[in-house]
Amino acid sequence: MAELYVGVDVSKRTLDVVWLEPEKVVRQFDNHPAGIALLVKELTGRKVHTVVLEATGGYETAAANALAAAGLPVAVVNPKQVRDYAKATGQLAKTDRLDALVLAGFGRDLKPPIRPLPAEDQRELAELLDRRLQLVQMRSQEMARLATVMPVAKPSIKDHIKWLDERIDQLDIDLTARLRQSEVWKVKADLLKGVPGVGKVTMFTLLARLPELGQLSRAKVAALVGVAPFADDSGKRKGHRYIRGGRAEVRNALYMATFSARQHNPVIRAMFERLTAAGKPYKVAMTACMRKLLTILNAMLKRNQPWQPPVAT
Repeated sequence: MAELYVGVDVSKRTLDVVWLEPEKVVRQFDNHPAGIALLVKELTGRKVHTVVLEATGGYETAAANALAAAGLPVAVVNPKQVRDYAKATGQLAKTDRLDALVLAGFGRDLKPPIRPLPAEDQRELAELLDRRLQLVQMRSQEMARLATVMPVAKPSIKDHIKWLDERIDQLDIDLTARLRQSEVWKVKADLLKGVPGVGKVTMFTLLARLPELGQLSRAKVAALVGVAPFADDSGKRKGHRYIRGGRAEVRNALYMATFSARQHNPVIRAMFERLTAAGKPYKVAMTACMRKLLTILNAMLKRNQPWQPPVAT
């Protein structure tokens, strides 16, 4: 029996499914528990190589978890990679069924890696972190409005800002409590917060958004975050190295941690000063320091060793 490559195009209400056999098979299921159960039943017992879904902002979560729980190999992939694959194969039209067919072909031709899906506690931690970010953005918007509105509206905005401050503080308490309830997270949190420059938001983000930290090589974790340099050479031309892709939320938090570490972390401060003294542009020096800080954190968690400040020579 041939191995199946299954593509699942996810929308709010439906799951369009295509798998490649000697002949193409097309199905559609409702994107709710009963429909997902039917999809799992349809695929269970078949020789499935990979089920490929796009990350669609959460609509794929229930289906991906149910398929993985049934023992099916699930790959949740970046939509941009899939769209680039579609363009490369000449598939410019876009419908739900065509997208499912493209996903199946993407799985067959590129064989994306099968990574374990986040556990429920990991997803809940990420959900709380998302909610905190939303409240912080609302607070920033309200504070910007406060400078321009007429006096009649200012009391309402101030009350809202106060309420947002209280909710953000409560979420910080909830996030910290969750980290303390897990022995694994507690150990990691204690290691991370001992590093100068790493604050609570960076710590929350790394644990929620980068569970691979401490489990991969420094090169792989740098590529995963999006701080690994890519070459841009052609013939005799040597172009500037650049970064792209990766997990934007982690990279943003890492940037702020590095910005603080430039003042408070002797290793990062010395590296930044050395690079700028050598004439490196600010962005290049900051990116290199971000990668250095990430490498330090990755090594600490991998070896379960606390931060050790350098000894003066």
